[in-house]
Amino acid sequence: MTELRTLKVALLGCGNVGAQVARILIDDAESLAARTGARLELTGIAVRTIDAPRDVELPRELFTTDAETLVKDADLVIELMGGIEPARSLILSAIQNGASVVTGNKALLAQDGPTLYEAADKAGVQLSYEAAVAGAIPILRPIRDSLSGDRITRVLGIVNGTTNFILDQMDTTGAQFADALAEAQRLGYAEADPTADVGGLDAAAKATILASLSFHTRFDLENVHCEGITEVSAADIAAAKDAGFVIKLLAIAEKLVAADGSEGVSVRVHPTLLPREHPLAAVHGAFNAVFVEAENAGELMFYGQGAGGTPTASAVLGDLVSAARRIVLGGPAQIETTNGQVPALPIDAVNTSYYIGLDVADQPGVLAKIAQLFAEHGVSIEIMRQTIHRDADSNVESAELRIVTHRATEAALAATVQAVKGLDVINSVTSVLRVEGV
Repeated sequence: MTELRTLKVALLGCGNVGAQVARILIDDAESLAARTGARLELTGIAVRTIDAPRDVELPRELFTTDAETLVKDADLVIELMGGIEPARSLILSAIQNGASVVTGNKALLAQDGPTLYEAADKAGVQLSYEAAVAGAIPILRPIRDSLSGDRITRVLGIVNGTTNFILDQMDTTGAQFADALAEAQRLGYAEADPTADVGGLDAAAKATILASLSFHTRFDLENVHCEGITEVSAADIAAAKDAGFVIKLLAIAEKLVAADGSEGVSVRVHPTLLPREHPLAAVHGAFNAVFVEAENAGELMFYGQGAGGTPTASAVLGDLVSAARRIVLGGPAQIETTNGQVPALPIDAVNTSYYIGLDVADQPGVLAKIAQLFAEHGVSIEIMRQTIHRDADSNVESAELRIVTHRATEAALAATVQAVKGLDVINSVTSVLRVEGV
């Protein structure tokens, strides 16, 4: 029997995901060797504090604070430290020393991915990052490989489990945003500082990766229109439910064709109303899902756990085995394909529908004034619902209007909302959300 070669694996970071990766490498060494054609030897784990408490018991001798030396002697490097530095410098050092790299660092890829891709291409090594988007869900490889012979037209994704849990709690229990966030923190779905999640920044980083792979063009965070969920109220959720919708934070990347025939791509993250019959509307709790539309394959959906140590470790190990098999079998590394080079379009170029909440005076002619103003801006109203409220103290009645528009340009819709605010019969614009799937 031929003796298997050994590939040295360096692990950078030992948080929830890193600890599970280390455990699997040790516990499943024989089965991984059988699948890979080489023994994957975990030679060290770089951490800031060697004696920090961890959920997984690992051999103490594996830990080191000298990450730079560790990566220089590795065949494969797994980066799970997060952040920009020192992760960026360590990945570049590993690549320059001929190691293939597996990373889950969405923030780094979104900010400086092109530098890493170019370095890996030049060195002839693999740079893999399936764990950077949607945890355990295999979405990046299907987009890059399985759909490489097709043309993707649009990607819609629930790619942040924290925000999906919060919005789902608000929808199913009627909870206020603050209460749903507190429950997410209690269960460990949200960090003590949840800004990156609820502000949409985490989803925006993932949107750049999905857009870059889907449209073969390098996008970065500056190309993403980003809105979070902090302004979504329980009243918005209830009104959406009453109209047959559910609110989700979506990452959207879609190809648009201008009137002159030129193409561009819109990349955006924002709270979105979806019809309850849409597949993404049924994604509950902290789960993730990505909905892909392609010219030939049609509609595809990828669903699963979007976070957590063990699920995300599964994605990391998938990339690791793939990179190791390439080393064993030989052949060129898979390079980034950016032959598309389509421009990123501003949010104003998007065609969408709006959901608009208005608090208006309860008097004759109000609906006619609003409808006329919408018509003047070329925006058609699809649904209009009115609810009358009486103030208990003043005994004054007001009306709450909930409007869903037909599709129009973002610019026309934004101008319409601005004009509505100037009407003397409008007390306030209570909410403005986009609608998809209608």
